[in-house]
Amino acid sequence: MNDQDILARIKQLVDDEHALRAKATAGKIDPVAERQQLAQLEVMLDQAWDLLRQRRARSGSAESPDDTALRSPREVEGYLQ
Repeated sequence: MNDQDILARIKQLVDDEHALRAKATAGKIDPVAERQQLAQLEVMLDQAWDLLRQRRARSGSAESPDDTALRSPREVEGYLQ
């Protein structure tokens, strides 16, 4: 997966988030289901952004960006703790 692939994935996740919020506003989705799906989307977005930052950091330090890997939700979401 290259940077452009990751950016495309981020765009798709943001589009999914907007569509979900539109459904919620229109009353087409249960609020509990909306919160669960939004939480999942947020984790996937955090993972994608983290992967992109890893790749860019490696590129900036003359290392191969291809040596990066998607980190677990627990690791990505635990940064602030």
